[in-house]
Amino acid sequence: MQLIAWSIPGFIVLMAIEAAVARRRGRRIYHLSAAVSDLSCGITSQLCNIFTASLGVLAYVAIYQLRLVELDPSAASTWLLALVGVDFFYYWWHRLSHEVNLLWAAHVVHHHSEDLNLAVALRQALFTSITMIPFSVPMALLGVPPLIYFVARAINTLYQFWIHTELIDRLGPVERVLNTPSHHRVHHAVNPRYLDKNYAGILICWDHLFGTFEPENERPVYGIVKPLRSLSPLWANVHHFVEIARVAATARTWREWLYTWIAPPGWRPDHDVPLLTAAELQRRADHRFDVRAAPGLALYIAVQALIAVPATMYLLVVSATAPPLAVLVGSVLIAAGTVAWAGLFERRPWAWPLELTRVIASVILLHIFSA
Repeated sequence: MQLIAWSIPGFIVLMAIEAAVARRRGRRIYHLSAAVSDLSCGITSQLCNIFTASLGVLAYVAIYQLRLVELDPSAASTWLLALVGVDFFYYWWHRLSHEVNLLWAAHVVHHHSEDLNLAVALRQALFTSITMIPFSVPMALLGVPPLIYFVARAINTLYQFWIHTELIDRLGPVERVLNTPSHHRVHHAVNPRYLDKNYAGILICWDHLFGTFEPENERPVYGIVKPLRSLSPLWANVHHFVEIARVAATARTWREWLYTWIAPPGWRPDHDVPLLTAAELQRRADHRFDVRAAPGLALYIAVQALIAVPATMYLLVVSATAPPLAVLVGSVLIAAGTVAWAGLFERRPWAWPLELTRVIASVILLHIFSA
């Protein structure tokens, strides 16, 4: 967690550089409401990880006690095994997160955005760290020490930040070995030929090996087949669970009801969700979901979101030593802000009361802990 936390300033700087380069090229790849939503999902995900990441650590350490092999922590081969193994099992976690309804419900947050930029890399779900726990079991049994395993996981995560961009074209021979922006644009697209392709973390060889590779040959249109049309990080994290429950309610038998939860996301009891036609793809490309606000309100939300970034980083860094109640209250206040900003963009009547309450409570909390 600390590697990710200390990388946050670098993420923000690189996002600013990307936006500046795009503007210089005459391209608009950032839309404020979508970028704030991406940041909000990233912030709430990291805040949730403060309280859930320990589950993964405890599970890994417990299973590591049953390891089948004793590996030398100082050996290069141990680190190589960790990096390659983490990448291999990331591929299968990622693939199953697109093929199994419950796992997709936890992962879909990362795919809502109809833009593709570095902010989208930060758009993560609340439950990812939990769904990844079973995929860590083989590495623990193989004897990869916990510290090495979690460093390898962080490296895998950090690598994937730079591939979320439209500004980097194909990279020649590198494309044969590594996951690149071109490969990952395919993964985020809803074009029928691109759906459920290119699951790689770092090495693209897994997609070639298991038949899920697709090169970028047509313009990608980003998002999910049934668009979210919401900026709320809260709704983003629960909407597909609600959708599964709705579909399950139409089941005719208990077997059908049970299958609904593990079926592919497009499955329905009497049909499959149709793929997008060429005309629908074009409409999606021409009419991206972009909620605009008055300039003053937009500036306010942008400033508040930027303040929340270092505040989140601070909580991540001090969470192990600070009073748990203070960390919890601080996390709740920041998370409440992400919901309020979405509501302000969408003109929800409850948004300003929530935001004002959050700001007042934050001032009081800062006064208490600075006294």
